[in-house]
Order: sequence, then C-alpha cells, then structure tokens
Amino acid sequence: MAGCCDNHCSLERMRERQRGTLQIVLAINAAMFFVIAGAALYGNSTSLLADSLDNLGDALTYGLSLYAVTREATVKAKVALFKGLLIGLAGVAVIAQIIYKLYVPSVPIFEVMGGFSLLGLLANGVCLFLLWRHRHEDVNMSSVWECSRNDIAANLSVFVAAGAVWFTGSGWPDIAVAIGLVLLLIRSSARVISSAVEELRR
Repeated sequence: MAGCCDNHCSLERMRERQRGTLQIVLAINAAMFFVIAGAALYGNSTSLLADSLDNLGDALTYGLSLYAVTREATVKAKVALFKGLLIGLAGVAVIAQIIYKLYVPSVPIFEVMGGFSLLGLLANGVCLFLLWRHRHEDVNMSSVWECSRNDIAANLSVFVAAGAVWFTGSGWPDIAVAIGLVLLLIRSSARVISSAVEELRR
C-alpha cells in the first residue's frame, strides 16, 4: 500500500510541475503572439507573421495541454492529435500569405524582422529551457516540447531572412524563409499526429 501511495504522490508531483511549467509558457507565447503579429503587420513580413502564428498555435496547444495534464493517456493522445492538426492549420495560413505575396510583392522592413525575431528567440529560449525536463514524460508534454523546439528554428530563420533582405534589397528571402517554416510546421504536424495515433492504438 505504501508503495502505491508513493507512486500516486510521485505522479501528482509530476503533474503539478507540468501544470506550473505550462502556465508559464502559455503566458509567454500568448504575449509574444500579439507583439510579433503587430510587428509582422507593421514590417510587412510574411516570415515574421508565420512566426507569430506559430506562437498563437503554441498558446492554444499549451492551453489544451493544461487540460490534459491530469487526464488519462487516451485523452492526452486525443489532445496531442488536435494539437498536431492546429500546427498544420498554421502552416496552411502561412501558405495563403505566401501566395498573396507572390501576387502582390513587397519588401519588408528588415530592422523590424531582425529585432523582433531576436525578441522571440529570447522568449522561446526561456520556454525551451522550462520544458526540457518534461520532454520525455508523456505524449502530451512531448508534443509541447516539439512546438517549443520549432519556435527556436523559426526565430533563427527569420533573423537570417532579415539579413538577406537587407543585403539584397528584395522581399524574396522573406518568402523563402516563410516557405521553409511552412515545411517545418507540416513536418512537425505529421510527427505529432503520428505519435498521437500510435498512442491511441495502444
């Protein structure tokens, strides 16, 4: 009985740690969505807009993950499946913006792209650090870790694109990086959905 109690207490402590971490990263991503989306619209940057939509998707998935923390494995897998679909939806939204930019070309403000991509990198670095210890705990937290890791790659890509826009005086680097982010989102979506389906089959 004592061992059973110890296991239950250990599980509860882990869930409390997960819940606390998710609350922090949820707040960070929700705030960064509004900040970076505003910067993307002001700076006319498709890649920065993709970055902001990624933050929005993360905020939604972290909220769903909070719901799933205390639920059984099946519920966690279903939530992870929904998160995978949300990531894919963000990719579709960026594709629509890319198509628009191809028909209505423009040059984004590279200073805005560079500055806010670094701000996003700092915020997402904090999230990645907080989520590191949870990445192998269950399918719910694994999918959250996947989202956060993608954010770091997205921020670095936008920063590189800003330098390329400055160097070339063209908007094509912004579009090229946005396409790369779409591929990253779709790949991540497929991986999260695959893990969730595998968990549901068990």
